[in-house]
Amino acid sequence: MTEKTLHLAVALDGLGWHPAAWRLSRAGAAAPLTARYWAALAGEAERATLDLLTFEDSLDLQSTRPDGPDGRVDQLRGRLDAVQIAARLAPLTRHIGLVPTTSTTHTEPFHLATGVATLDHVSGGRAGWRPRVSARRTEAGHFGRREIPPLDPTRLDAPEVVRLVGDLFAEAGDAVEVVRRLWDSWQDDAEIRDVSSGRFVDRDRLHYIDFVGRWFSVKGPSIVPRSPQGQPVVAALAHSSVPYAFAARHADVVFITPTDAGHAAAIVAEVRAAEATVGRTEPPLRVLADLGVLLDEAPSLARRRRDRLDELHDGEVSSDAASFTGTAADLADLLGEWHRAGVDGFRLRPAVLPHDLTLITRALVPALRRRGLFRVGYPGGTLRDLLGLPRPASRYAVAATA
Repeated sequence: MTEKTLHLAVALDGLGWHPAAWRLSRAGAAAPLTARYWAALAGEAERATLDLLTFEDSLDLQSTRPDGPDGRVDQLRGRLDAVQIAARLAPLTRHIGLVPTTSTTHTEPFHLATGVATLDHVSGGRAGWRPRVSARRTEAGHFGRREIPPLDPTRLDAPEVVRLVGDLFAEAGDAVEVVRRLWDSWQDDAEIRDVSSGRFVDRDRLHYIDFVGRWFSVKGPSIVPRSPQGQPVVAALAHSSVPYAFAARHADVVFITPTDAGHAAAIVAEVRAAEATVGRTEPPLRVLADLGVLLDEAPSLARRRRDRLDELHDGEVSSDAASFTGTAADLADLLGEWHRAGVDGFRLRPAVLPHDLTLITRALVPALRRRGLFRVGYPGGTLRDLLGLPRPASRYAVAATA
């Protein structure tokens, strides 16, 4: 019996997820600041029919420290805005999902709602959004509106840290709620566009959202009409119980970070339990496992390249996600094992771009297809259609009908 095919995404960040990637990338150190570079990566991914691309972003320079700059000058620093990258790629692609990352801690949800809805319009229904919290004191320093204490990674269970993390995720939850309400504030048929009668819009089908909470007070409606997906796909990266609950309540897709198949099964069970706790109904979260990948034609070549990268970095790299070093065939076997453990798919983090993305698209994807684990071609439709997610009705249209 053929197994259910998995979803496959790639997380793009700079010249790769290894801190020394820029030293070995054939793209050139300046490439991430050019549109041509991102267009080439997106084209490569779409030719392999990947489900979606995510684009990393933050409000601070990249750093190896949990709070603030690390003073290193031997690593890539600086990046382009993730939403702007996705918007540039929208007219250059036809099928692949485009999911930028933005901060909910220091960005007004009204701006987030309009930006991502605009991306959904210009991409023809392929937009997503990954909200992230900003716990760094240095990021808060760019805005001057709040104080965030320095984080000690050895005391993450301290009461003040637990309280801070809880507040940041509660704020992020309100931000997503505001964004979703704004996406719903125009009903699908709000635009009449009747030249003969002079009526462009039906004002009764535009709605104030009237959201008042601890962090936001937003009147609405949005300035962007309802987009092709109704609500673009919301994704969340989660490592523990608080973000699992956040994803269960507010997201459509969750990226998790297991270490092996058994751990993957345990996390999926925890995610499903979180869905039950928050009273989530259909559809269930799409669960994608994050995995760093460093690929080559032979295991020895992959290990040699990894050792060279670590040498350039002055040490082995630690990460929130597990990493795989080896061949595409062996990776395909590993993904199949994790898929059978319950994950719906994977978000792969290429160590060096474009090298590892090319091996994902030209070696891993064929290997997965031979195993019956990945589709051939795009079925058509929106990103929601690709992920098997229904198009939600506007809550205000539903209320008006009721």
